[in-house]
Amino acid sequence: MMTSMINQPIITSINGHKIWEDPSIIKWRKRDAHVPFRCHDTVEGSLRYWYERNKVDVLVSKSAVWDDDAVSAALESAASCAKGSPFIKSLSGYWKFWLAPNPTSTPLNFWESNHPDSSWSDLPVPSNWQLHGFDRPIYTNVVYPFPLDPPHVPDENPTGCYRTYFHLPAEWEGRRILLHFEAVDSAFHAWINGVPVGYSQDSRLPAEFEITNFCHPFGSDKKNVLAVQVFRWSDGSYLEDQDHWWLSGIHRDVLLLSKPKVFIADYFFTSNLEKDFSAVDLQVEVKFDSQENFVENNLSIEAMIYDIDNGKFDQNIDLLSYRVACLSVGSDSGTSLGFHGNLLAGKLQQPKIWSSEQPNLYTLVLLLKDKSGKIVDCESCQVGIRKVTTAPKQLLVNGHPITIRGVNRHEHHPRIGKTNIESCMVRDLVLMKQNNLNAVRNSHYPQHPRWYELCDLFGIYMIDEANIETHGFDLSSKVKHPTKEPVWAGSMLDRVIGMVERDKNHACIICWSLGNEASYGPNHSALAGWIRLRDPTRVLHYEGGGSRTSSTDIVCPMYMRIWDIVKIANDPNETRPLILCEYSHSMGNSNGNLNDYWEAIDNTFGLQGGFIWEWVDQALLKAGEGGLKHWAYGGDFGDEPNDLNFCLNGLTWPDRTPHPAMHEVKHVYQPIKVGFKNGIIKIANTNFYETTKSLEFSWMFFGDGLELGNGILPLPIIEPQNIFEMKWESGPWYSLWNSSSSGENFLTITVKLLNSTRWVESGHVISSSQIELPTRRESIHVIKTTETNNASIQSEKNGDCIVIRQNNSSEIEFNTRTGYIENWKVNGVSVMKKGVFPSIWRAPTDNDKGGGESSYFSLWKAAKLDSLSFETKSCSIDNATDATRVKVDVVLLVKDTSNSVLVEVEMVYNIYSSGDVILECKLKTKSGLPPLPRIGVEFHLEKSMDEIKWYGRGPFECYPDRKAAAHVGLYEKKVSEMHVPYIVPGESGGRADVRWVTFQNKDGLGLYASIYGGSSSLLQMNASYYTTEELHRATHEEELVKGDDIEVHLDYKHMGVGGDDSWTPCVHDKYLIHADVAEDAGYSFSIRLSPITTTITNSISGSSIYQSQL
Repeated sequence: MMTSMINQPIITSINGHKIWEDPSIIKWRKRDAHVPFRCHDTVEGSLRYWYERNKVDVLVSKSAVWDDDAVSAALESAASCAKGSPFIKSLSGYWKFWLAPNPTSTPLNFWESNHPDSSWSDLPVPSNWQLHGFDRPIYTNVVYPFPLDPPHVPDENPTGCYRTYFHLPAEWEGRRILLHFEAVDSAFHAWINGVPVGYSQDSRLPAEFEITNFCHPFGSDKKNVLAVQVFRWSDGSYLEDQDHWWLSGIHRDVLLLSKPKVFIADYFFTSNLEKDFSAVDLQVEVKFDSQENFVENNLSIEAMIYDIDNGKFDQNIDLLSYRVACLSVGSDSGTSLGFHGNLLAGKLQQPKIWSSEQPNLYTLVLLLKDKSGKIVDCESCQVGIRKVTTAPKQLLVNGHPITIRGVNRHEHHPRIGKTNIESCMVRDLVLMKQNNLNAVRNSHYPQHPRWYELCDLFGIYMIDEANIETHGFDLSSKVKHPTKEPVWAGSMLDRVIGMVERDKNHACIICWSLGNEASYGPNHSALAGWIRLRDPTRVLHYEGGGSRTSSTDIVCPMYMRIWDIVKIANDPNETRPLILCEYSHSMGNSNGNLNDYWEAIDNTFGLQGGFIWEWVDQALLKAGEGGLKHWAYGGDFGDEPNDLNFCLNGLTWPDRTPHPAMHEVKHVYQPIKVGFKNGIIKIANTNFYETTKSLEFSWMFFGDGLELGNGILPLPIIEPQNIFEMKWESGPWYSLWNSSSSGENFLTITVKLLNSTRWVESGHVISSSQIELPTRRESIHVIKTTETNNASIQSEKNGDCIVIRQNNSSEIEFNTRTGYIENWKVNGVSVMKKGVFPSIWRAPTDNDKGGGESSYFSLWKAAKLDSLSFETKSCSIDNATDATRVKVDVVLLVKDTSNSVLVEVEMVYNIYSSGDVILECKLKTKSGLPPLPRIGVEFHLEKSMDEIKWYGRGPFECYPDRKAAAHVGLYEKKVSEMHVPYIVPGESGGRADVRWVTFQNKDGLGLYASIYGGSSSLLQMNASYYTTEELHRATHEEELVKGDDIEVHLDYKHMGVGGDDSWTPCVHDKYLIHADVAEDAGYSFSIRLSPITTTITNSISGSSIYQSQL
C-alpha cells in the first residue's frame, strides 16, 4: 500500500499527466519550509561553528575566482557548509549526468539502483548544466523563451538526469535522514534506491524530503543511489520571468541532514527594544517534529544567547562563559508569532544593537533535552537585535530614519552562472562596503543562505524578495496575470512562505518583498496579508500596481524622475516613505544624474534613498576564436528569443572590476559630506551611530592643479547626525591661499579610516570632497605678443598646400582646398596627422540607443548625423605685416548623405610666431535638428603621442552629468589607459572640465591644447586608438580594431550620458545640446594649440604653458 501511494505522482506523470504543467501540484512529500538546520550535538560545538564561520573579511575576498577555477572553487564552497556539523553530509561533487531533449526521452528507469551509468557524463553539482557544454543559456528580459500558454511548456523540454551515490555514517544510526536541496531550476523529481521520495518547484528555495525509510542500513557497505530528474521548463517557470539568464540544474548545495526522532523543526527569534535601548525583551517560538508523543517523553526546550568576541576566542577558552541571556518557556506558549509551538522568553540588559554601521551579532543556541538533561537536539543561528518601524514618511531602524544607499543584486557568476562561491559573495560585500553602499535588494528571488549570514556580518540592510515575476504576461492581452487567477494563488503563497520561513531570523532583512513586475491583484493582497500576520516586525515592499497599493508599506517606484519623487514626498496625503526600488540604470557608460538625485534625496523629507540597477554586468564567459574567452550576452549562444545586451546593467564588470561610475556612487553615498556656502565650510556626519572618532581628516590645497600644501585637519569629534561648521579663512590652508597667485584654488578634504574593519584595511578613504575657494584674480587667456618679438613666422605656398613655419621648431602644412591640417611637425617630428575637423557625432552609448524610434540614436540617424561629410566652402590666408601672425579662415559645410547642409562651421586659425595656434570656431545648424551629441573639434595624432597629461577632472572617466566624484587636478595616463572596455563599445573614456592637455611622445615632443579666452567653456576631452566609427561598428569589446593614429576630441559641449533609465531618451535638459540654439545665435568657442618642443619640455610644464598666457 505504501509503495503504491508513493509511486502515484510519478506514475501519473508517465501516463500522460504532466505534473510539471499543473499549478495545483507544486510539491509532493516536501517538508514545510524552515530556518536552515545546523544539526549540532553540543553548545560548544555550536559556538565554535559560528566562530569559524564568521572568519570572513577582506582577505577572503581576494581569493575570489571568476574563470575556470571557479568550478572547483564552487565544489569546495558547497562542501564547506557541512564543516563543523557532525550530522550534515554534503553531496557536492561530480555526479553522473545525462541530458535528454524532453521528459519522454530520458533513459528508461534511470532512477533504478542498478541502472548502468558508466557511459554518462560527469557534471559538477552544484552547477548549471548549460555552462558545462549541455544545452544553451538563454537571456531574456521580459519575453518568455517559450510560447505564452500557461500552464503549458514546450514538449521539447530539456530534462537533466542525475545520479550519485552515498553511504550513511554508522554514527547516524537510529536517527532520521533528510535529503535537502538548497535550490534546483526549475522542477524536479527525486528517488532514493529506485523509490520516488519527492517532487518540488521553485528554483530559488530549498526542497527537503525525509528519506529515512528508503536508505540502506547505517554503516552498510551498500551504496545508496540518489537519482534526480530536472525539468528545464515547468509551470513554475511562468512565475520566474526575471531579467536574467535562464539556466537549469541543481545549482545550489545538496545535503544529507541527520536528526533525532524528535527534533527542533523551526524557530523564530524576535526582540523588542525598550525606548531608551537600555534593555530588550527576547522571544523565540520553537516548533517540533516528532515521531513520538512529545509530552510523554518529558522533553524540555532551552534557549541561550551568547556574545562571543572573535578577537578573544581561542581553543582553550570557556565558551559557555559568554552566555548573556537565558530564555525559558513561559506559562503562555501561545501562537503570537504565527505557528503552534513553545514560546521562550527572556531579557537582556544593555544590548548591543545591530545596524548597518555596527552589525553586532549574538549567537542563539536552542537545546532540546530529555528528562535526564541529555541533549537530544541542538540548533543555533546568529541573531541581531534591532527594531524596524515606520513613522509618517519615514522608515525607521532602531528609531532612526535610515538612508538607503542601495543596489540591486542578481546572483551571477560569469563562469558558473547561478552557482555560488563564498569568496565571491564576500568580494561583492567588500566592494559594496568600500564604496559606501549599505543596502541590497535581492533581485528578484531569495538567494543563497550564506549570502544572508554574510550580510548580517558585514552590515547590509536587505530587501528579501519572493521568487515571483510574470513580466512577460504584459505582452499579451489574451491571458491574465497569475495574480488574478485563483489557480496560481497556492504557488505564489508557497513561494512567499518559503522565503519568510527560511530567512526570518536574519537581522539584515528589514523588509519583505512580494516579488517583482508581476502586476497586481487579489493574490498579492493574500500574500501581503499572510506576511503581515506572520511577521509584524518588518515592513512590506511591492512595486507592482504602481508602487502605492495597500500591499506595500513603502512607496517604491522604479526609475521615477527626480521631480516626480519630490512631488510624492511633498504630498501631505501620502504618509509612507519613498525608496526607489530601482533607479540609475547602469547600462554601459551610464549613471548620469546621480548627483542630482541625491541633491533631492538629501534635502527632501520623505525621500530615503534607493537601489541602483544593478550590481554586475550579467555576461558569461564564452570561448571565441583560438580559444580566447570573452564576455558574451544574449544571442551570443544562438539563443532565441533574446534581449541582446540588456543583461549588461552593472556597476561592475562580471569579474567585479568596478565601472568608472562606481566612483560617482561612492561619492553620493559617502557618509561624511562637505559643503561650502557663504564662506562657511560645513562637514556633516550623516551616520546614525558612528562618531568621527575613528576617522582621520586631511586637507590638500591646489592652485591651478598644483598641490601647494597639505596636512591633517584637526577637528572636534562630530557626533552622529551633527554638523561642524568653520569659516574657510580659519583653516590651515589660508596662508597658502593668501600668498597664491593661482587663477583657481581648490581645497580637497579627505576622510580615512584609522582602523581596519572586516571589509577594508586601515587608511581606506570613505569620503573625499573638493570645494572651489574664491580666486584672487580674474583669469583671461591672451597671446602675449610682446614676448615673441624675436620670433618670426614664415609661410610658403606650394600648390594646394601652404606650409607655415615658426623658427624651424614648428611646421604646419595646410591644405587650402580642404581647409585641413595635413601634417604638423615639431622639431621635425610629425605630431598631428590630420585635422582639425568640426565634430558633432559620437559613438552611441546604450542609453543613446534606448527608446526605439524616439531614442537619441534614432533621432540622430533620422537627421543623418551618423553619416556626415565635409565640404570646404572657402579657405583664405592672411599674413600679418609684422611677420608675427598668419590667419587661415576656413568655412566648412557639414553635409548628410543627401548632400543637404546640416551645419555650417567657420574655423579661424590665428597662427602666431610664438608657435601658438588660436582656433576660433563658430557653428550654426539648420532648423529641425535633434539635440546634438557633441560640439567640438577632432584631430588625429601620431601613435607615438601616447603620453597624456591634463588639468581637469579625473583621473577616471567622467561626463557632464557624472562628474561630482571626479576632482579637478593634474593627471597623466597613457592613451591605452584612457579607454574603458565596456562590453558593448560606444562613447567612453572622456574627461570633463579640462583646462589644458598635452600629448607627448617618450622624448617629450608633442602638442598642447587648452581653453582660450575669457568666455570659453571648459573642455570635454577624449583620446583613443579607436575611431568613433570603430566604437560604433563593434558589438563586442574584443572586436575593436585599433586605428593607425590617436583620435582626439576636444568638445566645447558634450551631451550627458543619462541613466534615469535606458529605454527612454532621458538626459536631463541642462545636459542636452539644443540644436535650435546653434540655429539662432550659434555656438562659438576658442581653443589654443601649441607645439611642445624638447627645449620647452625640459624647462616648462603644461602648467607653465597654461599659466604663461593668463
